[in-house]
Amino acid sequence: MAVDNASIRYAQAHALLSDPLSNKGTAFTLEERDHFGLHGLLPPQVFTLDEQISRRRQVLDGMDSDFHRYAFLRELQDTNEVLFHAVVQSDLPTMLPLVYTPTVGEGCEKFSQIFRRPRGLFLSWPNRHRIREILGDPALDRVKVIVVSDGERILGLGDQGAGGMGIPIGKLALYTACAGFHPAEVLPILLDVGTDNLARREDPLYLGWHEPRVRGADYAAFVEDFIAAIDERFPNVLLQWEDFAGQNAYELLGRYRHRLLTFNDDIQGTAATAVGTLLAAVRTTGVALSAQRFVLYGAGAAGGGIAEMLVRAIMAEGLDEAAARRCIWAVDRDGLILADMPNLPPQQVRLARDPGDVAGWPRTGDGHLGLEETIAEVRPTVLIGVSGQKNAFNEGAVRLMASLVEHPIIFPLSNPISRAEGDPADLLEWSGHRAIVGTGSPFDTPGVTQVNNVYIFPGVGLGALVAGASEVTEGMFMAAAQRLGALGGEPDGRGPGLLPPIPVLRWVALQVAVAVAEQAVRDGVSQASAEQISEAAIASQMWAPSYD
Repeated sequence: MAVDNASIRYAQAHALLSDPLSNKGTAFTLEERDHFGLHGLLPPQVFTLDEQISRRRQVLDGMDSDFHRYAFLRELQDTNEVLFHAVVQSDLPTMLPLVYTPTVGEGCEKFSQIFRRPRGLFLSWPNRHRIREILGDPALDRVKVIVVSDGERILGLGDQGAGGMGIPIGKLALYTACAGFHPAEVLPILLDVGTDNLARREDPLYLGWHEPRVRGADYAAFVEDFIAAIDERFPNVLLQWEDFAGQNAYELLGRYRHRLLTFNDDIQGTAATAVGTLLAAVRTTGVALSAQRFVLYGAGAAGGGIAEMLVRAIMAEGLDEAAARRCIWAVDRDGLILADMPNLPPQQVRLARDPGDVAGWPRTGDGHLGLEETIAEVRPTVLIGVSGQKNAFNEGAVRLMASLVEHPIIFPLSNPISRAEGDPADLLEWSGHRAIVGTGSPFDTPGVTQVNNVYIFPGVGLGALVAGASEVTEGMFMAAAQRLGALGGEPDGRGPGLLPPIPVLRWVALQVAVAVAEQAVRDGVSQASAEQISEAAIASQMWAPSYD
């Protein structure tokens, strides 16, 4: 049966309006409506991008919950990418908590309920033999950055299975907002190997594979097939691992970090953000990093990463490795980590203290050295939480620390807010408003810095790619942390916060990218010229939402 020209024209018009990368909605000009046959499919009024932003902001302002705003923005992203990113960048302080933490946590928990249109790729265990076929889609030819998760350790919420796709989607929205990657250059991927979350598996609306998680050799083989296919399809891509459980996070990073351009944001991005913020904080106290005493509460992927970067930062001030490690005391679910504890994972072995160091310390009823006991003996100047344990920094612990230190530095970094180790308003009150407080999630408390990975990972990714780096080195993350710590509270280096304010995150990403690219050259993993990695050259590659 022959298809007439009118049918083809109508089909093309509908396809144009259905493609989020090309759709302009009511911003299509009259000439474009003539050319593409859009009259009648759109109302007659033509609006500018600014007017479209204003309309969407009015809708958002009228909604009664941040989750509804999150769902609305997700649908807008799947309808019109330029408008979505323009709305986000119109007010970063308001929009970032909606497209990422803390609201993205609820978005992951309810991912199956709000699913509307495909975004990114679900590579599932039943389709493991189709990975190369799925990645072969020509629509992916421009991809430069991939964020991948298997959904097992979503923020502090645990195993969300396929719902974990909300994390790669949200992270890549920040890559575009802060580092200027075009929406066609980013790709979220979810490795669906099942879930051990029984509530998800028993939910008839759950979109993922309804089986327990694949583990062991089968899991490793699945990931290897994925990496081999990525390396073949996208040989120059940057791949970011996100929200993998602790053991897998470390093993995958160790296995692939020298094979392709890759990093783990939970381990390395969190560490660089925390250390960069600490470098800013210690300048306000006038006490060098190497003279601080650190208690780290939580020693999983994030805690282990922070500890190792802290060791390197302390060594940069002149201490040897053994002395640097003696500055750090790590407390996990079984109390202070000691070398005689059985079955310690590798990152905790490096943090374990000699039992002789704690001989005679008073212990809890179960024989462990808990947080308060550790604070009393160590007299820490810095307390960092990455445990996911809500309100673990209780009044007794904080008042004790404040009685021992003039200006305690307290960072409850767990996300979302429901998992934060402490409310910053309480921490300030209990410390007599002498504490320097940084949080992982956004709070409204004045004077509190948000220690958010968004300060680091977009710039690291941008810097590594523009440098043409063959791998992401630890030196590149240290350079990112040091650059962040030197930026101060405003673009001119002044201001009340430890870090620059959220509205200048694109400027922050640019500064971090330059530092990372320069370090890549020093580390011998890049052959880029000074001109290629200059601030002006990198800035010229950063996309901004526009219909032009």
